[in-house]
Amino acid sequence: MTVSIDRTTSGGRAPSPPARLSVMSAPGGLDGLWWPRSRALARELPDLTAALGDLWGRITGVTVNPAYWPVIPHGVSFAGRTVPVHSTTGEQDPHRVTLVCAGGSRDVLVIPPETGATAAARLMSDDGRRAPDVPTGEGPANASPSA
Repeated sequence: MTVSIDRTTSGGRAPSPPARLSVMSAPGGLDGLWWPRSRALARELPDLTAALGDLWGRITGVTVNPAYWPVIPHGVSFAGRTVPVHSTTGEQDPHRVTLVCAGGSRDVLVIPPETGATAAARLMSDDGRRAPDVPTGEGPANASPSA
């Protein structure tokens, strides 16, 4: 199931584009795929947490591995509240973002923002099952932070 939520804002600020997501239940604990537009977590996470909060319940925390994120904010604000963001290199897969919600933790595989539209669409349409088989530079396992 692909989810795209268009949120409008009041005031002079233009609404941000909807999060690019594919949400599913898959073996191995993967709950979805996310294709952010950039590596700026402060800009990307509010739309992700809003979209997934609508599906999974209130998001109360986010954990990322800092390997591919140049700046880790302490929290991100959306809908009048702040969600804390934690970083860890120990147990967190660098290609996943973990969201804590009312039902427990959910893992979302990150499709690198540098990935081409065709490859990202293919990954999202098959729920990421072919992620390791995508050509170098196109798949989550082959992404580099400077790509």
